[in-house]
Amino acid sequence: MGDGQNWRVSVRPGSGFWIVTAGFVVIMAYSTVPTPLFPLYERSDRFPVSVVTVVFAAYAIGVIGSLVLFGPLSDRVGRRRILIVAALVAAVSAALFLLWRQDVAGLIVARIVNGAAIGLATGTATAYLGELRAVARPDERPIVAASIASAANLGGLAIGPLIGGLFAEALPAPLILPHAVFLVLLVLVAIALTRVPETVAPSATGVAYRPQRLSLPPAGRSAFVAAGSAAFAGFAVFGVLSSLAPAFLVSTFDDADHLVAGSFIFAVFAASALGRLALGSLALSRQVSIAVVACASGLIAVAIGAVSATFLLFVLGGIIAGLGVGVMFKAAVATAAAMAEPHRRAETLALLFLIAYAGVAVPILVVGVALLVVPLVPVLLVFTALVLIATVWAGLAMRAR
Repeated sequence: MGDGQNWRVSVRPGSGFWIVTAGFVVIMAYSTVPTPLFPLYERSDRFPVSVVTVVFAAYAIGVIGSLVLFGPLSDRVGRRRILIVAALVAAVSAALFLLWRQDVAGLIVARIVNGAAIGLATGTATAYLGELRAVARPDERPIVAASIASAANLGGLAIGPLIGGLFAEALPAPLILPHAVFLVLLVLVAIALTRVPETVAPSATGVAYRPQRLSLPPAGRSAFVAAGSAAFAGFAVFGVLSSLAPAFLVSTFDDADHLVAGSFIFAVFAASALGRLALGSLALSRQVSIAVVACASGLIAVAIGAVSATFLLFVLGGIIAGLGVGVMFKAAVATAAAMAEPHRRAETLALLFLIAYAGVAVPILVVGVALLVVPLVPVLLVFTALVLIATVWAGLAMRAR
């Protein structure tokens, strides 16, 4: 793991572990900071809510492209380099938000670049944390590092909207200050990461570059289809709730408080993370059963809350659905990993993640087109019904297999 000189000039692996964890949280948090700010962009740049869905889809496209093109790159050139690049790419997206903010094209480009940073960071940071922890605490079970990595991932996604909403409500220049602060933070993360020891030996980096391979497991394909459907539907819930919730709170509940919008999205992601942790010790079939019930009841509550303009029911429904989606996605990953051939597990999981992020891009674009001719509430109801059917079917299919 790394050369001897590298270990001498760097911090200890235990300290490096927490530097990477903090950096991972910052990178992930910045990807969701703009979410509660989009109503401000709508008013500032005078574009309809359907454009917000295009901006969110652009983010997912950036993630997908980065995963495919650069997914295996940290195995070749090292974890530290790729994670530093991810932090700097995220900083570039912050600069684009600052310099090109009064143009829809600028928002789209900034979100594509930010998605690329997330695609670079997610797999790299997760692997990096596992390797650093193995050096610092060789007797500890790998699940501890994996749990911390998952908490950093989802925790960052959760606190981002809360931070964005706080900036919008409590501080001046809400379309400038959040991006400026995170630009500085991301540069500081990149600098701090230069002190973390590398964990990939030079001998392991001599493989020729190739894009990420994708692998459909030859056995248990019906189970993988169910897992992929669950991942697609679950991420569609995250994408549509994140993109439309701020506008929906304004149009239906007449609540323009950006901190409320950010808090709602925070609660959805936090419920997803807590659901994974709280139910992780249960049998997989029981987890799937709970996920199906939570997704179904949560989405029904969202629909009823939207039609009846009942704020509390809408919010509680989103939180319950978020919990169900988190548990469902965890079960989908476990199902796909179990179906994969051992030497192609990474390729199978890469395919699952691409399907999941397609669940962010495709439904959001369809919703955006629908919003050009249909009001927001009917679009949300149709989407909720379709996702409810897909999620319940996928969960029952995974449980049966």
